[in-house]
Amino acid sequence: MNEKLTNYLNEVFAAYEGVRSVSELKADLHSDLQERYRELKAEGKDDETALEMTIDSIGDIEQTVLEVANLSRSLERQVLTNLSASNLAESDFAGVTAHKGKFTSSTLRGSDFTNADLTGSSFKSSDVKDARFDGANLTDCSLTTLDLANASFNESTLVRTNFSKSWLAGATFTGVHLTDVNLTMTALTKTFFENCVFDGVDFTSSDLTGQRFDGQIFIGVKFDRAGLKEASFKGATLKNVSFQGSLLSKKYYRAIKTICFDGATMDKLTFAALKGMDADLSKVTVI
Repeated sequence: MNEKLTNYLNEVFAAYEGVRSVSELKADLHSDLQERYRELKAEGKDDETALEMTIDSIGDIEQTVLEVANLSRSLERQVLTNLSASNLAESDFAGVTAHKGKFTSSTLRGSDFTNADLTGSSFKSSDVKDARFDGANLTDCSLTTLDLANASFNESTLVRTNFSKSWLAGATFTGVHLTDVNLTMTALTKTFFENCVFDGVDFTSSDLTGQRFDGQIFIGVKFDRAGLKEASFKGATLKNVSFQGSLLSKKYYRAIKTICFDGATMDKLTFAALKGMDADLSKVTVI
């Protein structure tokens, strides 16, 4: 009958071989079940009844094992993803899961993070030139004060991602829905955006000189005190977008007059604000 108990446990734990905490749980449980089985036999129970009562005594063991395994794996990932101050140029991180990973002050030039889940990770003060984040989940990530020249973020998930004060010359954002992303105090004159939706994005005090946002969507976006000279919003959609400059400088208001809004669609409040700054809205559709 001990063999039947062993076989039962082997089946339950089969999917979690190699997880240390689960292996320890299995060993402890095996010992406890054998003791419980012997007690029931001593009380006069037959073999089948004693086995059934022994197994019933542990409840929903499958759920317990799953929870222990998930916790153990989560803790292991946290230990393994502290890669701060490391030389990791051209590393392969494609498809990895590294929640709250630490990549600060590291060399990550040319590394591949394609389709990785990097939720909550920090890349502060690192060299991330030419890195690929295509399809990666960068929710709640900090990418501040970084060199991200020529990095790619095509079809990545950007939610509350912080890029402030980073260098993004040559970086590409294609097919991305940016939600509550922070792009303040950042040079974006040579950054490439295509087929993007900007939802709650903050461009305050960033340099967007000559930037082309043609055909893209802006909802609740801030362009306050941003450099917008010769920027283009041809065919773009703007809803509740903020354009506010410094009262002490005329430079911002002069730049607004150079922006091309031909074919753009915007709500009445955005239209009124831009009209008050003498923007050319002659070819704009108001909704």
